[in-house]
Amino acid sequence: MRSYQPDLTPPWKKSAPAPEVPAETDLVVEEAVTGFCGAVIRCEKTAEGPTVTLEDRFGKHRVFPMTPRGFLLEGRVVTLVRPSAGGPVRPTRTASGSVAVPGARARVARAGRIYVEGRHDAELVERVWGDDLRIEGVVVEYLEGIDDLPSIVREFAPAPDARLGVLVDHLVPGSKESRIAAQVSDGNVLVVGHPYIDVWEAVKPSSVGIAAWPVVPRGQDWKTGVCRALGWPENTGAAWQRILSSVRSYRDLQPELLGRVEELIDFVTLPD
Repeated sequence: MRSYQPDLTPPWKKSAPAPEVPAETDLVVEEAVTGFCGAVIRCEKTAEGPTVTLEDRFGKHRVFPMTPRGFLLEGRVVTLVRPSAGGPVRPTRTASGSVAVPGARARVARAGRIYVEGRHDAELVERVWGDDLRIEGVVVEYLEGIDDLPSIVREFAPAPDARLGVLVDHLVPGSKESRIAAQVSDGNVLVVGHPYIDVWEAVKPSSVGIAAWPVVPRGQDWKTGVCRALGWPENTGAAWQRILSSVRSYRDLQPELLGRVEELIDFVTLPD
């Protein structure tokens, strides 16, 4: 008979048991070894044991074994387990991928603001980041173009407790937009942009159900040209509603827009 061998490991060297968390769809976790952060897409049973597939905000997928203490949830070490069949499905994330806060009240609006170029930009930001913006008390306003951006910034009178973030379309070297943005040098203002001619292009073509956004010849109205090339009625308002309705979460947007909006939200919500 085998004799009993006591565990002589000092208590401070023993790993505390980690809580088990069901790997429900859209739960966002960080893999402890690689630091890869993403939302749960699916769980699978394999010969080597259960695995979980994560998708980061740029659409990249990684598969990881569901090892004990293998993940971080909001900075806390956890063990992911397969969700029970027929278990309750509840949203744990907002459309932007942030942690959902059920029942949270909107914060009183901050003095800081985020300005975007047009109504379509504002509607897209609201669709994906609306919950986050209300909790943070950030108001998004649209400018109908940025030709007068320097004077708009002066009128806003930015300050450490009233920062201004500006999202610009087609902010690429040599563009008219880049020359205008360069005229703003206030430390309490952050001007960032995406490379697309219009925010329509920041929606992934696959989400809209098209192979790619058409190339519109110079001199043509870009939105009308897109409708014409795709065989849609030349009604840009209806076309935008069709595009906007295809956006369900951050996964439907290009990373060049995702990163810039997140950057602006962080900027205007920094402590004074």
